[in-house]
Amino acid sequence: MKTKRGGYTAEFKLEAVRLVLAGKKPVTQISRELGVPRQQLYNWVKLAEKRKGQAPKDVFPGNGRRSAAEAEIARLQKELEQAKEDNEILKKATAFFAKNAR
Repeated sequence: MKTKRGGYTAEFKLEAVRLVLAGKKPVTQISRELGVPRQQLYNWVKLAEKRKGQAPKDVFPGNGRRSAAEAEIARLQKELEQAKEDNEILKKATAFFAKNAR
């Protein structure tokens, strides 16, 4: 089942993985029935096997989308890194020109 923003719920992913692992139907048929790309099902199975032993809600946390706050934090972190890099370049340029001015 798709969420409002286009992703799939964790419960839907877990059920799809269960159907694939049951092996009663080919993955292609399950893919068509669920309306999910075949490769996406394989990715979910791989992720579920990798995280085996975790609580079901932790296998597929969220729906892979960032909240607005998380997106803003990521944007600000990138901006901070760029500002730090710019600052380092300016420090080096200042030292270079100060040395050559003598």
